[in-house]
Amino acid sequence: MSLPVEHPSIPAFVLVRPQMGENIGAAARAMWNFGLDRMRIVAPRDGWPNQNAVAMASGAGRLLDEAILTDDLPGAIGDSTFVFATTARSRDLTKPIYSPEAAMRLAAEKIAQGQRVSVLFGPERAGLENDDIARANAIISVPVNPAFASLNLAQCVLLVGYEWMRAVGDVTAQTTEMARTDWAEAIEIEHLANHYQDRMEEAGFFFPEHKAHSMRTNLRNMWSRMPLTRADVQMMHGMLRQLVRWKMRGD
Repeated sequence: MSLPVEHPSIPAFVLVRPQMGENIGAAARAMWNFGLDRMRIVAPRDGWPNQNAVAMASGAGRLLDEAILTDDLPGAIGDSTFVFATTARSRDLTKPIYSPEAAMRLAAEKIAQGQRVSVLFGPERAGLENDDIARANAIISVPVNPAFASLNLAQCVLLVGYEWMRAVGDVTAQTTEMARTDWAEAIEIEHLANHYQDRMEEAGFFFPEHKAHSMRTNLRNMWSRMPLTRADVQMMHGMLRQLVRWKMRGD
């Protein structure tokens, strides 16, 4: 069959001779998790369409409906200008080998240049054959436990898809959920520090005298070292006020 003429902004994921419909469906879900919807399927063992794939795909069923089905690998990658093959085993083939992270960075660069990139994933039992890999320009090697190198098809798709998202997406490495508050400003921390220092002075905390200055400095440093929100500051003020009231009541 002839493939559609396109200049896509994402790579095509090619499932080569997949054996179980459930794994095809799970692969579709993994792809769609990361905004990838160009699926190609080469000679699925159990035929196509496959109801088990549909059931497993859940909300990603559109990918199955739009997947390109071919009888052989050349038919699936005929429009590609660069092809990666995923494997965890040494193949005795002279090819550049990339980690998933480096491979997807390269894929993003090539696609930005107008090239069309495909990524091959092999059947569940033994992965891609050397004849398949010989048609690829480069290998993606997933660093796994050498004593148990087999990856489930959908797991491999998920891993490469995640690295694609990292390569092209605005992925935040770390963030904090603020829970309806904001970070405290320096002046708010200053007021809090003064409040505690004043009350500690009244309680005779800064003793003996020759250590008092360093104790005050350490207390002030503690406040500036803590990532406090406005809600935290308000709570700390309230806690201290309540302790002072309790002391004054003599309960």
